[in-house]
Amino acid sequence: MDYVLPLRWEDDRGLDELTAYLRTLARHVGAVIVVDGSPPPLYERHAEAWRGLVMHVRPAADLRHANGKVNGVLTGMRLARAPHVVIADDDVRHDRDTLARIDTLLTAADLVRPQNHFTELPWHARWDTARTLLNRSFGADYPGTFGVRRAFFERMGGYDGDVLFENLELIRTVRAHGGRELRPLDLYVRRLPPDEARFWNQRVRQAYDDLAQPGRLAVFLPVLPALAWCLSRGRWAPPVAAAALAVALAETGRRRAGGRHVFPGTSALFAPVWVLERATCGWLAVCAALRGGVPYAGRRLRRAAHSVRWLRRNRQAGGSGSLAARNPATLCEPSQNGLTAERPHRHSATVERPAGIGTPS
Repeated sequence: MDYVLPLRWEDDRGLDELTAYLRTLARHVGAVIVVDGSPPPLYERHAEAWRGLVMHVRPAADLRHANGKVNGVLTGMRLARAPHVVIADDDVRHDRDTLARIDTLLTAADLVRPQNHFTELPWHARWDTARTLLNRSFGADYPGTFGVRRAFFERMGGYDGDVLFENLELIRTVRAHGGRELRPLDLYVRRLPPDEARFWNQRVRQAYDDLAQPGRLAVFLPVLPALAWCLSRGRWAPPVAAAALAVALAETGRRRAGGRHVFPGTSALFAPVWVLERATCGWLAVCAALRGGVPYAGRRLRRAAHSVRWLRRNRQAGGSGSLAARNPATLCEPSQNGLTAERPHRHSATVERPAGIGTPS
């Protein structure tokens, strides 16, 4: 099994912790591939810290998707050689057991969708955990890590990187190509919580994801008008009942698949607060869509994700993903000059590329 970690940092506050994690990770997988879109000074610092530890590369120069994370994932998948690959955000922390179970599940599936959870629980992590619990009560949450069968990923040609909700785009692309998805609710993978500034910065962006799920959007948009109507008439019973229902649903999600062992009970109490947040940010997301999309890395992304129906039509029409846009055989090996068509030089140390060869979005 190989491990792909797309990365773009603006500061190195977490470098020591991540380096320690990568050192442990390297003992449990065949190759760790860090695709690093950080600014040059940080990239060079990472290269020095991880030399001989991981395969450290820039995103491939031919990949220019608006969502830089997808550029990193596609680059890493070109480099991966193991039949099974774990893709994970930089705040996800796997261990030997979670990796081994994903490896086993991928013998019978094309995509494995674990469950993230926070082990450090400041107030905003509990708030965000309420979202996780509500998602679990209706099905499954959207994690920051997946296990994928590499051969299937290559056959489907990767996935579209010009969308905001790239995890949903990957899931739907697998479904559109007839792949099998497993969602083991008891496969818990640790995740580090964001700081408060990042938490607040993500509110509208996460609500924008609901534009790809119209049913969810239709549930949340009426909440504020209905609440205002009730309060204007002094009718407190409906809001109180709705809040109690939200807590009950979150608690249902917490109790599924042994979730009480990893999710604190107080997180379910944040469910009404999260619903109110999503109801507010949902309207802000609609306004952002009318203005051309949500800001992302200096650009605006209009589309949250494509529907499975659209992806199937695109497949039938002969469309292909970015992994297949060019011959992967000429792009999948690291060389002394980066990802090129030249004869590769195999080594396990850091792969350095000239500073002028492309930068991610």
